[in-house]
Amino acid sequence: MAETLKSLDELVSLCKRRGFIFQSSDIYGGLASCYDYGPLGVELKRNVKNAWWKSVVQMRDDMVGLDCSILMHPMVWKSSGHVDKFADLVAECKKCNTRTRVDHLQGTEGAETTHHSHGEEQEHTDLSGKVCPSCGTTGQFTNPMPFKLMFETQMGANVEDSMKVYLRPETAQGIFANFRNVMDSTRIKVPFGIAQVGKSFRNEVTTKAFIFRTREFEQMEIEFFCQPGTDEQWWEHWKEQRMQWYLDLGIRRENLKFRPHASDELAHYAKACVDIEYRFPFGQGDWQELEGIANRTDYDLRQHQRGMRSVTKWFESGRNTEKTSLVEEPEDWHKGPLSFFDDEARERYIPYVIEPSAGADRGTLAFLVDAYAEEEVRGEKRNVLRFHPKLAPIKVGVFPLVKKEGMPERAKAIYNDLRGYFSCFYDEKSAVGRRYRRQDEAGTPYCVTVDGQTAEDNTVTLRDRDSMEQTRVSCDKLLGLLREKLDM
Repeated sequence: MAETLKSLDELVSLCKRRGFIFQSSDIYGGLASCYDYGPLGVELKRNVKNAWWKSVVQMRDDMVGLDCSILMHPMVWKSSGHVDKFADLVAECKKCNTRTRVDHLQGTEGAETTHHSHGEEQEHTDLSGKVCPSCGTTGQFTNPMPFKLMFETQMGANVEDSMKVYLRPETAQGIFANFRNVMDSTRIKVPFGIAQVGKSFRNEVTTKAFIFRTREFEQMEIEFFCQPGTDEQWWEHWKEQRMQWYLDLGIRRENLKFRPHASDELAHYAKACVDIEYRFPFGQGDWQELEGIANRTDYDLRQHQRGMRSVTKWFESGRNTEKTSLVEEPEDWHKGPLSFFDDEARERYIPYVIEPSAGADRGTLAFLVDAYAEEEVRGEKRNVLRFHPKLAPIKVGVFPLVKKEGMPERAKAIYNDLRGYFSCFYDEKSAVGRRYRRQDEAGTPYCVTVDGQTAEDNTVTLRDRDSMEQTRVSCDKLLGLLREKLDM
């Protein structure tokens, strides 16, 4: 009977041992909340992103892609509300001086606590029953204070032309800023979506659980533009589509669920939002956000229309974004430069937006956790990662049974033929059983072994990772069979 993952520590150990994920700057003691993807990890994460892109862009007629700059005009973030509102409320323990996000504090409830998303005010916050996660002291906190989450830097070589810019905290705003460019260059019509995969940065107060929450992360986001009045229908559509994507790639149904956001936790721009949660082996109650699907209404495009009209004020303020106020919205805002004219309805409107926003790192972690299994095979422990073949970093391992009688040469020839079609790994070191175990830990679905019989009848042994069954396959039929099994 196979056992699933019970502790994240087991997975962290495997990830380092097998080359999936390393602590960043490890030789210098590491950098908190920063991680590097190793040889297997970079392939796994790339496969996750490719599977997402194929599902939401390649296989749809109503979606196009984009790749926006990480550095953007600072007025983008003023218009979006990030400059003024993107902050977490933190409280400092008076005993050990540890700062913690207020909504992450555990303990008994005090007076009524009202929580909103990043940067919105919390009223009636009572921390008298909350416990410091560092030293265990109860109720000894400073008053909550906002902590800005955007990383700031300077752009420009000279003092007179330098300005403050930000590392983007999300990829979404680049999509909104390019809405008109995409419309004009593709002639695509509403309803349609724009998809993007890219790095984002948040100076998180509290990081946790390996790659689950980090300060540098990669997002897979869609902004789907639709006619007002059809937004609820499209929200339901994307809820179903995104849940099915995880199921199709092997996540077990019992480890996934929807969690609708309550009205008091909705972001200021959202009409509705639901999270797809995964049962991770950590955290309170284990269920943690994997992806959010939000109805952002027309908030973002309307805000950027205001921002476009406010650039003059930005220059007048000495390019000080914090001191720049957005102009009031004109009465004909629905006819602005980011509006859409619907030929069929004969009306102009600002589209509503449905946003499915997934984390590539969180997704990778979920696929790792769900694939992990331990089992006893002939009295020995076997660790195996049962990845869906589309996600497996290595698709096929190729081995000579022994390093003699021409087996390595034959195995090398097969390896060179196969790797033109999918990622392969050649290994001739140690006993073949140990080589199988190494590939099990890497999540490799199939292994091909050249042995003494190969020279006699031109067949090889094909081993299945999950069942460990071994069958003889003709070398002439090997590629076709593997492509069928791997769906490639």
